[in-house]
Amino acid sequence: MIYFDHAATTPVSKDVLDAMNLYFSEKYGNPSSIYKIGQEAKSAVEKAREEIAGMLGANPREIIFTSGATEANNLALKGVAFYWSQILKTKPHIIISSIEHHSVLDTAEYLEKNFGFEVTKLGVSNEGIVNPKDLEKAIQENTAIVLVMYGNNEVGSIQPISELSEIIKKEKVKRENGGNEFPIVFHTDAVQAFQYLDCNVSDLGADMLSLTGHKFYGPKGVGLLYVKSGTKFLPQQQGGAQERRQRAGTENVPYIVGMAKAMNDARTENHKKEVEDLRDYLIEKITKEIPDVILTGPEVGEKRLPHIASFIFKKIEGESILINLDLLGIAASSGSACTSGSLASSHVLTAMGYDDLLAHGSIRFSLGKMNSKEEIDEMMKHLPQIVEKLRGMSPIK
Repeated sequence: MIYFDHAATTPVSKDVLDAMNLYFSEKYGNPSSIYKIGQEAKSAVEKAREEIAGMLGANPREIIFTSGATEANNLALKGVAFYWSQILKTKPHIIISSIEHHSVLDTAEYLEKNFGFEVTKLGVSNEGIVNPKDLEKAIQENTAIVLVMYGNNEVGSIQPISELSEIIKKEKVKRENGGNEFPIVFHTDAVQAFQYLDCNVSDLGADMLSLTGHKFYGPKGVGLLYVKSGTKFLPQQQGGAQERRQRAGTENVPYIVGMAKAMNDARTENHKKEVEDLRDYLIEKITKEIPDVILTGPEVGEKRLPHIASFIFKKIEGESILINLDLLGIAASSGSACTSGSLASSHVLTAMGYDDLLAHGSIRFSLGKMNSKEEIDEMMKHLPQIVEKLRGMSPIK
């Protein structure tokens, strides 16, 4: 099998699996228990918390473990919005980018439809990048939270997070000087970015940041939400005192240990340059060898994530290409994995200005540390013929 879908998920590395195994079968205690194996488990969780906090430039008390980034994004958005409505007794205004992951988009829509909270979606350029001036214009006196993802999971566009956070900082000062005591929070989903980009929360200026383990060779089912000290939000899961009463539920000890190990490996191994070179090689091969192809997202450079290359193949459906590749043992995606089963066109591509017909011809290739030029060459023995065959059958001319 040739696997070109690392933005959807990555295989758990052997070193990560080895680190996890001890806490499945030997040190299996509940971290809330006071006896020895419970305290061993608690110690492992707190050690992982300290390691992760160090990698993010955070305080360990600012790390909340969750079941993944979807829960972390929900906790951030709902937690802040409901703090405004229930504690401050004020209807919150929410700002998101139009290319967010569905765990943000759908949550914002839920809050808008069911609670009447106001939501503003920031547009993006044809490269999929938010203009900081648009954020400046969108902020209102009751803006509670701004959510802009660090790196897009479909087209690989990197957002100017530090610039956006500076706007939020200025708004905080403005509110303080103007007697507006209502807080404003800046959140970024850094799921696709952590493995390759600086995720120091001070450098980014983020009040909240979400991660999940399975995007960088860790296990599925574990993630985290960084919450800067002093940030006000309401917990969204009750039933225990875990995570300092901010997220109830028995901590998933082996998975937390595995995520910390995966994060540490991602930092120490640093495969950015080799993955970036593979991405550039793939882009060159496809754009030179196949006619009527559009590279979506930013041009190759600092505005694009190292591992993602997304294309529109004109006059055909992307799903048809995927099926033909799959028959050859080659895995790719027609967008983000969370929505690839949907017949709707990509919300990311439509936000970037592509019409539905073109958007349906999209394919995303996302590379990892185990991929090679030989795998790309093997795929390119078949992809031009697949595209030519499908175009010959297509009613779209």
